[in-house]
Amino acid sequence: MSHSVKIYDTCIGCTQCVRACPTDVLEMIPWDGCKAKQIASAPRTEDCVGCKRCESACPTDFLSVRVYLWHETTRSMDLLLIAYVFCYHFELDDPLIQLTENYKWIHFFDFYWRFGIDGLSIGPLLLTGFITTLATLSAQPVTRESKLFYFLMLAMYSGQLGTFSSRDILLFFIMWELELIPVYLLLSMWGGKKRLYSATKFILYTAGSSVFLLLGILGMSLYSSNEPTLNFESLTNQSYPVALEIIFYMGFLIAFAVKSPIIPLHTWLPDTHGEAHYSTCMLLAGILLKMGAYGLVRINMELLSRAHSIFCPWLMLLGSIQIIYAASTSLGQRNVKKRIAYSSVSHMGFLILGIGSISETGLNGAILQIISHGFIGAALFFLAGTSYDRLRLLYLDEMGGMAIPMPKIFTIFTTLSMASLALPGMSGFVAELIVLLGIITNQKYLLITKILITFVTAIGMILTPIYSLSILRQMFYGYKLFNTPNSYFFDSGPRELFISISILIPVISIGIYPDFIFSFSADKVEAILSHFL
Repeated sequence: MSHSVKIYDTCIGCTQCVRACPTDVLEMIPWDGCKAKQIASAPRTEDCVGCKRCESACPTDFLSVRVYLWHETTRSMDLLLIAYVFCYHFELDDPLIQLTENYKWIHFFDFYWRFGIDGLSIGPLLLTGFITTLATLSAQPVTRESKLFYFLMLAMYSGQLGTFSSRDILLFFIMWELELIPVYLLLSMWGGKKRLYSATKFILYTAGSSVFLLLGILGMSLYSSNEPTLNFESLTNQSYPVALEIIFYMGFLIAFAVKSPIIPLHTWLPDTHGEAHYSTCMLLAGILLKMGAYGLVRINMELLSRAHSIFCPWLMLLGSIQIIYAASTSLGQRNVKKRIAYSSVSHMGFLILGIGSISETGLNGAILQIISHGFIGAALFFLAGTSYDRLRLLYLDEMGGMAIPMPKIFTIFTTLSMASLALPGMSGFVAELIVLLGIITNQKYLLITKILITFVTAIGMILTPIYSLSILRQMFYGYKLFNTPNSYFFDSGPRELFISISILIPVISIGIYPDFIFSFSADKVEAILSHFL
């Protein structure tokens, strides 16, 4: 039995196909620098059983035609264009909900299928469309059950879009839960050696915290002077006893702290990132973590303003500790993906600081950090994954000298690492600077409190370049021989360059002109903070 394969001209010489073949068909083909080219011209014999294990083992696109990849990427681009249309028709001067859809779903209960966009949700929606499109394109090496893989990515995409645009609090919960199952399957089916452990840990953390989210939603909707309501606009004007509002706030805080994540509820994140395929990591770091921060602003801050005023000093303290703790822990990680995961936890600390500052500057900085880290985190995981495709190595002490055979990947990885450590001119610098300015200029805190928070945060900002530059040193510097006949085949290809540059452009653009993001969020931020006057 024979089967046809299509060969591309970018073989990296990993010989994974040879090791995966259950027969000696591939072993009999002479090696002269590119096994894939030899396979293309080799005659098929009866020894070939047609199992296509060589296609599944190949980390790149040499041995399969990625029809489904381009089909799903095109579909993702359609959704990205829809998000752009929303942005085009968005009225910047209107802080109210726009582009609404409203359909009655359950008639005996006030449950509507309500969607709408405002200045708080437009940024995450655009980020979701952009990152998901690139993550779909980055999933090209996935050959096993590829149709299911892309379906799960788009299902996850749908849940995230619904979460950011829901105007009904029960619909918000449904969309929040909708993306859990796709993530679990993406982890358990296409993860590493400990994928079942990490997937189970993820689902236990998130599903367990969702119980508190559901109880809080039911409590808020049923507690009403007239009749139960699930509408966000009605709940904004609803008042509760202070003790009851604090209980609601704590329930929502637990649910959103797991997703953000906020220490000590962060331990699922390093294991998940360490085992997931890097296209899944792009969605986790770029979008899923931002859902928790979005929920804190949308529900805890906007609907429960009195309780937020009570908890905000503790959020500031927790955010400061998180920046230092996660940065210090990142230094001790040998796995490159886990080190990047802990850096994400550290950067999310700035988000917590901005949300806890209750200032217009600080909250705008937090929203900018949502967008900035969405790009930077997704890009770093993508580059770490492309390096793994070539070397099959994740531990930093086993790497070294990668700058010689992979100069393009080295250049882009270095540039995005500079963005992660808040180099001026990059989006990370602007976001963190504005958050700190929001703390310093806030008149609601004592001077000594602002000095302590700024000092602790500055220590974390010093630790950030230490672990970022340490990754570069251990991965790319030094000298190490790799079994590759031609460095051109080993370095980044056109697809990987396109994805990397597509993320790098907005990182630099936002760093130079952050007012583009503020033009969407400023009026909504002002409306949210009016509840605290």
